[in-house]
Amino acid sequence: MSTRNTAIFDLDGTLLNTIQDLTNSVNYCMKKYGGPVYTCEEIREKVGNGIYVLMEKALPDGRSNPNYDACMKDFPVHYKEHMLDNTKPYDGIIDMLHTLKEHGYKLAIVSNKFDAAVKGLCKDFFADEIEVAIGESPAIHKKPAPDTVFQAMRELNVKPENCIYIGDSEVDIQTAANAGIPCISVNWGFKSTEFLKENGAIQIVSTPKELTESILNQ
Repeated sequence: MSTRNTAIFDLDGTLLNTIQDLTNSVNYCMKKYGGPVYTCEEIREKVGNGIYVLMEKALPDGRSNPNYDACMKDFPVHYKEHMLDNTKPYDGIIDMLHTLKEHGYKLAIVSNKFDAAVKGLCKDFFADEIEVAIGESPAIHKKPAPDTVFQAMRELNVKPENCIYIGDSEVDIQTAANAGIPCISVNWGFKSTEFLKENGAIQIVSTPKELTESILNQ
């Protein structure tokens, strides 16, 4: 009999469509400091490893760019002010979370987005469903290190054998492997089915309804 009773989710591209607001905040910094302006599709290819890597990929010459530190100061401020402008859950996500809760599941978010934004977005959209939300901070190694996943387990008082991880990127696949738990990949987020397969995805779902069934059948 399965002992799975906990679902740990990535945030951006998995539960929330955040790409427009992320793009707007990147472009705010680019325009302010003379960098290139990006489309949502271009930013989609750069996200997944936190804002330090996102800005490194966005700025010409990356962290060697003389404006890198200024962008890293301005981006979180602008994003926190505007992260609700266009962001919303993907269709079917709230119903999925409700169903899992009805089946007794504990739910958490583990993201590489900076911690204040993760906790804020969780409170804004999922306060009734998700008990724990952990983002990137200097105090803990980010994904694909398993540290934030293990922290979520501690806060929920569960063990790895109780958990499954759900995400939309190669970082999530690697994180689940490093944590020693199964991973379900979703293809409605920032990475394609082909990309996910090339990066080791074992199980890929296309709708929140399909995801619900997959989680409950683990």
